[in-house]
Amino acid sequence: MDMENLRAELSEALDEAEWNWLAPHARRDSLIVVSPDLDLIDVGVAIASDNVPYVQRWIDEALIQKPSPAQISDWDQHQNKRFSALIVQPYVLVQEMV
Repeated sequence: MDMENLRAELSEALDEAEWNWLAPHARRDSLIVVSPDLDLIDVGVAIASDNVPYVQRWIDEALIQKPSPAQISDWDQHQNKRFSALIVQPYVLVQEMV
């Protein structure tokens, strides 16, 4: 699949989700929190196309990371907290909605 098709497919897959839907993914260790400084689709394309240099740089700069225990605890207390969510198997990429 070329990049444009991949980007279009991921754009269609972008959705909103509440924490109560995302929590099981966090427990499975498949949730990735994406900084609001990044575009969720860009991150999804990089992960789906195995663009290691980009992904590694974002990890090194803590722009994408697994949720911290403190974040999970906070979100567990706010089950209806909303996120932008994008499934890129085997991960679920999320950004907090403000």
